[in-house]
Amino acid sequence: MLKLVLFEPEIPPNTGNIIRLAANTGCELHLIKPLGFVMDDKRLRRAGLDYGEWKDVSVHENWADFLNTEKPQTLYAISTKGKIKHTDTPFADGDYVVFGPETRGLPDEVMAEFSQQHIVRIPMRANSRSMNLSNAAAVIVFEAWRQLDFCDAL
Repeated sequence: MLKLVLFEPEIPPNTGNIIRLAANTGCELHLIKPLGFVMDDKRLRRAGLDYGEWKDVSVHENWADFLNTEKPQTLYAISTKGKIKHTDTPFADGDYVVFGPETRGLPDEVMAEFSQQHIVRIPMRANSRSMNLSNAAAVIVFEAWRQLDFCDAL
C-alpha cells in the first residue's frame, strides 16, 4: 500500500484523521518535524485514536532524515501546482506520497526535488482554495487503493 508522508503538519485533527485513514487502509504514515503539536498518549486519546492506530507512525527529524532513513524509490508530491491528475497517476504498492503543511504547502526546496511527472494534483473548481489535508489524503489513498484492486480489503 501507499506510504503517506506529512511534511511539517500543523493541525492535530488533520493528522489524527490521517492516522485513522492509514490504520483503516493499511498505509504507512511518516511525519516530518517540526510538528505543530505534541504526539502523546493523552492528546491522541483525546482525538479519539487508539494506541493501535498510531503506534506505527514514524516521525523523522527533518526532510533529509526522512530521505536517508526511508530511501524512497518513488516519491509523489501532492500539490495544487501539479499538472498530472491523481487519477492519471499510476500508483504502485510502496510509493511514497508527500503532503505539505496545511497553511503553506510544500516549500520550494522540497518541490524542486520532484520531476513534473511526480507532482500530482487533485482537480478542483477554478478559483477555489486547496482541499483540507485529511480530505486530500483520503482522495489520494482511495484512488491508489482502487488501482491496487483494494488489496487486503474485506
